[in-house]
Amino acid sequence: MKIPSILRPPVRRASACHIAARTLAFAALAGTMGATAALAQEAAPAAPAPALDSGNTAWMLTSTALVLMMTIPGLALFYGGMVRKKNVLATVMQSFAICCLVTVLWFIAGYSLAFSDGGTLNAFVGGLSKAFHRGITVETLWAPGMANIPEFVFSTFQMTFAIITPALIAGAFAERMKFSALLIFMALWLLIVYAPIAHWVWGGGFLGSAGVLDFAGGTVVHINAGVAGLVTALVLGRREGYGSVNMAPHNLVYSVIGASLLWVGWFGFNAGSELAADGLAGAAMLNTQVATAAAALAWMFCEWAVAGKPSVLGIISGAVAGLVAVTPAAGLVNPTGALIIGIGAGLVCYVAAVKVKHALGYDDSLDVFGVHGVGGVIGALLTGLLADPAINSLGENASVATQLYGIVFTIAWTAIATFVILTIVKALVGLRPSAQEEMEGLDITQHGEAVP
Repeated sequence: MKIPSILRPPVRRASACHIAARTLAFAALAGTMGATAALAQEAAPAAPAPALDSGNTAWMLTSTALVLMMTIPGLALFYGGMVRKKNVLATVMQSFAICCLVTVLWFIAGYSLAFSDGGTLNAFVGGLSKAFHRGITVETLWAPGMANIPEFVFSTFQMTFAIITPALIAGAFAERMKFSALLIFMALWLLIVYAPIAHWVWGGGFLGSAGVLDFAGGTVVHINAGVAGLVTALVLGRREGYGSVNMAPHNLVYSVIGASLLWVGWFGFNAGSELAADGLAGAAMLNTQVATAAAALAWMFCEWAVAGKPSVLGIISGAVAGLVAVTPAAGLVNPTGALIIGIGAGLVCYVAAVKVKHALGYDDSLDVFGVHGVGGVIGALLTGLLADPAINSLGENASVATQLYGIVFTIAWTAIATFVILTIVKALVGLRPSAQEEMEGLDITQHGEAVP
């Protein structure tokens, strides 16, 4: 028997926007019915306790591994191939170190801040009741009676999202931030920016309660990372020699391998966000594939028409733009909607990353804002326009105005908080190496190693 949708905890990420609200509604209704249930207890046996769903759990274990693969080695190779040879180790190191740092911080406090009850502040941030995963055991289920997966698995799945988001930011300031500054910045950013925004949308906060739809992270991950990347690039300033020194990618084969790993891993990112092995996960998977291919082709043909040749860097950048844009919509639109999103993302992100960036003169090293920030906004807005109730009942209440509401609040908080954190880090350890160290390369000056 299907449980009415208002009582259904988030077996799909779109529902995760309302996770706490629905869980609390379920609990409140259960309390209201408590007296009646007590009177009926003698006449009817108690319902069996929810049991772990092994199929859903197996899929979520797989999805978690796929999303982790997106950062290491996927993003590490994607970014590593696009920088100059003297900075490749430093760039790969950033992704790996962020993975380690965020894992520990997520276990200690990040998960609790994002996915626990924050009491009087619950609209804005969770509390610390689950710090160090206190109270969670091998028997604890996430979405009991619905998805029935272990909360340990849910936390680890969400951890992989928390890992890749700050790792994405690093592409915007590639080749010019001190490693010590990066570690402090990422630690503070995770707890002050990422965890609260994840709570706003997925953990029972005010954006999810307002009806903002984000199936797998268009707002929480991509707009968040893109805006933070732009602010960081502006605060740090341009790389030494920007505009006069050749800064072409040193090895695009690495980047193609990295983009391919991102593409495959993204099925865990999007289809895994259903939190169940079911038809909606299948729809999210197909939508992801269609949008990605469409965006890659749109970017490629646009570049071909404008620049005269289709580049390898262009087609893989277009693919990532499609992955980004379909993320908030993956479990909410039909495949035709995904095709529209992909084409739109490929064209608009090309203009943002290639034309607008150069016109404005800012140095977003690896186009984090142009691809993730702009792509995330496109995907979030088109989710409100193209959401299909036949795919997901939450699409009935989708609206562009509501999506814009979520985008504006995310951009505002991310931009302000990121600037403040950078100011603090600058005062503590400084943000950039010396000009001489930067010209020599971060591999040697920051890590004492070099690619032969």
